[in-house]
Amino acid sequence: MIAKKYDEVEKQKIQMDQAKGISIRWLIGPDQEAPNFYLRHFEVEPGGHTPYHTHPWEHEVYVLEGKGKLNTKDKSLPLEKNYFALVMPGEEHQFENTGDTTLEFLCVIPTEGL
Repeated sequence: MIAKKYDEVEKQKIQMDQAKGISIRWLIGPDQEAPNFYLRHFEVEPGGHTPYHTHPWEHEVYVLEGKGKLNTKDKSLPLEKNYFALVMPGEEHQFENTGDTTLEFLCVIPTEGL
């Protein structure tokens, strides 16, 4: 069992093609040997975004701070504090910060998502 503050976990910049201004903290990840799910904390700087990407697993998102959009090929859905989202397996998507402050969200993925 573990319990600690999120800022005790190292923040890492994400360096990947078509990504801009993103950091991640693996709150619960491979190091904790969680059997089913990982919990990640993302920070997206103003003007930042994830790449358009897809994967064979779902993930759930809960927005803690900021404003943004969840983009798909066909539509954009608003995101802001206290919003949540479900991205289905195989659904191409992108998270984009459209505000003036950092967009922060929690993201849950299955352990097979690595």
